[in-house]
Amino acid sequence: MSGSLDQDVFCYPHLNSSCRKPTHPYVEAMLIYVLLSCVSLITVALNLLVIISIAHFRQLHTRTNLLLLSLAVSDLLVGLVLMPVEIIYIESCWNLGDIVCSSYYLIDYIITSASVANMVLISVDRYIAICDPLNYHTKVTMKRTKSCILLCWLLSVVYRMVIMHDQLKHPGMSNTCAGECVVIIHFISGAIDLVCTFVIPILIIIVLYLRVFVVAVSQARATRSHILSANMPQMGNVTAKKKELKAAGTLGIVVVVFLVCFCPYYVPSLLGEDTAVDASSVDVEIWLAHFNSCLNPVIYAFFYPWFRKSIKLILTMQIVKPGSRDWKM
Repeated sequence: MSGSLDQDVFCYPHLNSSCRKPTHPYVEAMLIYVLLSCVSLITVALNLLVIISIAHFRQLHTRTNLLLLSLAVSDLLVGLVLMPVEIIYIESCWNLGDIVCSSYYLIDYIITSASVANMVLISVDRYIAICDPLNYHTKVTMKRTKSCILLCWLLSVVYRMVIMHDQLKHPGMSNTCAGECVVIIHFISGAIDLVCTFVIPILIIIVLYLRVFVVAVSQARATRSHILSANMPQMGNVTAKKKELKAAGTLGIVVVVFLVCFCPYYVPSLLGEDTAVDASSVDVEIWLAHFNSCLNPVIYAFFYPWFRKSIKLILTMQIVKPGSRDWKM
């Protein structure tokens, strides 16, 4: 009876250093499984729709959409690779070994960094397109866009390997018992990570979108003045208001969602503490950061009319028709 109890309680009953199995009340565990599985499926579905849309229709092969494609790929990997692993190990012990554990978190951090970098690239692209439209096609070429995307992914890999150097050199060094997968980022590395993947990106995004907002308001006022001079004040007010609200709304959504999703994860770094991440945990801060990958296609793609149209064509299987790649979106 005692042996059976040990079998149920410990990951590896024959080891004195074995961890206890993670346990949650049955109803709570089922709710967690269902909720997180739905988030994972929605993340995969939304980002897959973005990828198919941009890859299929030739009209969508633009510089901006290339950045959206890269963002969608990183977010797709979050929903396809990272979320399922965390769901599986909510009620299970980690039995894939220390090397796989460290590699898993390396992939996690690389994808997250690439996703944040893609958001910054999109902000830069929109800034140049709106604030310097005459030189946009000269400054932002397809070749430069592809090079920036490639550089973004390469730097993410190198940067994360440096941050996780100790964990990669000594896999399992943060584990306190057999059967867990824990990575602890030292507060100094955490502070560097805080600046590089949170503070700097959010400052860049805020500054660029503020500039975009100012230009959008100026254009709206100019349009209103032009219409007022043509004795059409009512239409001018409506047009100006719409543009101001759209610019303000975009800025608000990007900044607030990013802050809400990533700020909790960086709280330990802000407090000067080590950051501990457990593959079998359902910590809110980890899932909030990953949930940003579910929201990104909504923020960056659902506001585009072509995306709504392409969803209908994809779901109704219209894209399999000959010549559909050349349809106007």
